[in-house]
Amino acid sequence: MKTTRDALLYGELMLYQPERGPRVSVDTVLLAAYVNIKRSEKVLEMGSAHGAISLLLARRYPAADVIEGLEMQEDLVELARQNAEENGFRDMPSFKTGDLRAIKKIYPPQSFDVAVMNPPYGERGKNRVSPDPREAVARQGLYCTLRDVAQAARYVLANKGRFYMVMRASRLAETCAVLVETGLQPKRVRPVYPKPGRDASVFLLKAVKTGGTGMVVEPPLFVEDEKGDFTEELLKAYRIGDSLCRW
Repeated sequence: MKTTRDALLYGELMLYQPERGPRVSVDTVLLAAYVNIKRSEKVLEMGSAHGAISLLLARRYPAADVIEGLEMQEDLVELARQNAEENGFRDMPSFKTGDLRAIKKIYPPQSFDVAVMNPPYGERGKNRVSPDPREAVARQGLYCTLRDVAQAARYVLANKGRFYMVMRASRLAETCAVLVETGLQPKRVRPVYPKPGRDASVFLLKAVKTGGTGMVVEPPLFVEDEKGDFTEELLKAYRIGDSLCRW
């Protein structure tokens, strides 16, 4: 696997990531900044790839009790462990090889307070499959569906546990329906727009296991302003001391 070594958050982290396959994007950074973790909570990132989100969360929330990444591709798990070591992390985050579809064989139920995932944006059978296997797994839902993700999150979360995710805007209705059917109540959603006047590209979402009904639609987040400059709200996500959490 060919890799590149890249600076993340103005050099706060240096990450090895595949030259082809899952790479850090704006969506990755936004999701990591949207998550809120309380002292002594246990956190699972599902589909952790080379560890970017888990590492960002560990940097932002050193008082968490556990931050663990679960990834089905062994070579990416090894890359995540290398990234953790080279960025000075010792015991947390940790990374484990495993398939979220078999999560009941990996963890006991209700093992975590928070679950996080940047799931594949594509729908199985509706997108042309990339010839690169890592690309297909990361982006095109080759090995997991939204329902697989929701069921895994519900299984590992304690009651009132929180699930955070980012997804393509066109799949908002589908995502909310699947979460509700699975027992995860969408509580907050924040649409992300490339710039004013454009349709939303993705959304950030927080759901709660066995939470009550009622969802807050947060103010829009614009990546660029009318002049084409990055907005202050976007730049917050790139600073360890700031976050996008509004609650």
